[in-house]
Amino acid sequence: MAVLEDYAEMIGDLMQEFGEARITDIASRMGVTHPTATKAVARLKREGLAVSRPYRGVFLTEEGMTLAERVRARHRTVVDFLIAVGVSSETAEIDAEGMEHFVSDETLKAFEAHLRKS
Repeated sequence: MAVLEDYAEMIGDLMQEFGEARITDIASRMGVTHPTATKAVARLKREGLAVSRPYRGVFLTEEGMTLAERVRARHRTVVDFLIAVGVSSETAEIDAEGMEHFVSDETLKAFEAHLRKS
């Protein structure tokens, strides 16, 4: 599910920026080939997280938007926590990409509590 979460987050970002997400833009931003992005989007569609429209791009469903927002919030919390404990912002962004999908809810809540105290 971690990969799908990344794709949902990216599609959400592209929708905010351009109003839609084109496969070409998804592939470019994710650093993957067009066929790889197409397969990931197909899986998102099967899961009910995205839809595509003829002659348009890919759009997240309401469920997909909820997932993208949740992933974005988790990412931001992990980044902010890493920065708070002394990690550079550049490294925190990179490290958070891997950590955000695997950190437990308990750990995430502890990160948030630590950040509120700071």
